[in-house]
Amino acid sequence: MNRDISGWNIELSQQRLEQGQASGEWLNRTIAEMAAEIAAHDPQRITHVFEGQSCTVSELLQEARLLAGALQRRGLAAGDAISFQLPNWRESAVIDLAASLLGLVIVPIVPIYRDAEVSFMLADARVKAAFFPQQYRGFDFAAMMQRLQGELPQLHLLCCVRGEQSQALDYAALVAEAEPAVSLPVVDANGVKLVLYTSGTTGRPKAVLHSHNTGPLRLKRGFEHWTRGQGGTLLMASPVTHVTGLSGLELPFYLPSRTVFMDRWDAREALEIIDREQVSVSLGATPFLHELLTQAEQHGRRLPSLQAFACGGAEVPPALIYRAAEVFERCRAFRVFGSSEVPLVTLGFVGEEQLELAATTDGEVHGYQVKVVDDAGHEVPAGAEGELMIKGAAMFLGYADAQQNAGSFDAEGYFATGDLGRLTRDNAIVITGRKKDLINRGGEKISAKEVEDILHQLPQVHEAAVVSMPHMRLGETLCAYVILRDGQQLSLVQMVEMVSDSGVARQKIPEQLVVLDDFPRTASGKVRKDQLRADIRARLEQQTAVAQ
Repeated sequence: MNRDISGWNIELSQQRLEQGQASGEWLNRTIAEMAAEIAAHDPQRITHVFEGQSCTVSELLQEARLLAGALQRRGLAAGDAISFQLPNWRESAVIDLAASLLGLVIVPIVPIYRDAEVSFMLADARVKAAFFPQQYRGFDFAAMMQRLQGELPQLHLLCCVRGEQSQALDYAALVAEAEPAVSLPVVDANGVKLVLYTSGTTGRPKAVLHSHNTGPLRLKRGFEHWTRGQGGTLLMASPVTHVTGLSGLELPFYLPSRTVFMDRWDAREALEIIDREQVSVSLGATPFLHELLTQAEQHGRRLPSLQAFACGGAEVPPALIYRAAEVFERCRAFRVFGSSEVPLVTLGFVGEEQLELAATTDGEVHGYQVKVVDDAGHEVPAGAEGELMIKGAAMFLGYADAQQNAGSFDAEGYFATGDLGRLTRDNAIVITGRKKDLINRGGEKISAKEVEDILHQLPQVHEAAVVSMPHMRLGETLCAYVILRDGQQLSLVQMVEMVSDSGVARQKIPEQLVVLDDFPRTASGKVRKDQLRADIRARLEQQTAVAQ
């Protein structure tokens, strides 16, 4: 374990350094260096489109140099952490570039987070400067930051973007100082560049550390694979403060490509953007693909420019992949698997003859080593289920809290993902559940995903999530949360009968049914099962109180 200039200890052994260099995936350059090179020979290249407005690499880089100067004059230096909690606005790209110029560590925070989450992340990452909007979607971020500043002694600088806050600097005024940084440090591409907080679907977020050579750079490999090296345009609706959106933000600095951002997802608008901007690739969670397909069918749009839609972050029903092959002219939709710690482990299946693999697996492994182990850490036979252990060049540098690394890596440097799955003979991963998403019903471990797969086959069900709920005798039992298809109804009695008819053991039949209009989700579309578990506990407590 090495100590980085940022002050964090990182998992970067000499062996890992040598393997990373040998992989061919590490560029050993920062996005600021790449942007400067592009600007030198093609200054008018359009790299990004934000809110319908095109941005050239020169415009973004020039503004970033001015922002870097303003931050430098206020004492920010290499290794210091800065956060941005912004929508998909152009200022995010400028802040990212400015941080790269100065060797600062960026801490993206998704805009859905409020006081409790933001306070924890700012303190945990030792953030010294925070960028935020004054207002966004009806929430007063400026007021929140004013409340939090007194609790965070290390937070020296507040900067309000597109607005004013009495105790904060104005972003536009900082840039208007028009004085670039006096001198720029030599930035180590293997140093910490990024702190990403995990989605928190199972508990308190962990701070994931990435370098300039890992993390978002991984999308370069994916984009090359999906476009067969031809480059193109990426449509990105995921937040720039999430690993997927941030990867899209940085992609044009690595490849001759362009990223078109949506500030908020609207499938009807996405149709128009794809045709107008000649989008070739998009990434998104399952609801994005489902809604895009529905709109395309309703309006008779075949989207001929679209070549690939990588779908991940939430379970992807096979029927959705088959449907995409019928609706789109030449687009292959496919499932991908990865996480903040190990981005894009799989790159899907894009070949004409690989539709079944695209629909029924979570993609082919590229650029990583994967092994499957049992509870004792021993490798299981090929095709058998176990926990996925992964290592590769794009893998993170460990967690900011070094204690959380204990048990996260084995002796060979493989990361324990917590995901259950198997490897097929096609070198594909099939996810079967989460190790922590097993429900312990009277000592019997039940996979929530197995039951969800059955519920997804019911004609009334659009989406299902199965969670544990307290049981006095068994400890835990199953509760099914469902979103119904339009015009459908489903009772507990009906659900029990239909799940029973599927032939599963009676222990796997949910004992409670809750129908919702939508599930609580993370920014990437993952279902917040921690919130669903809290919800069913509250419902049971209320039922008990009423009964008494």
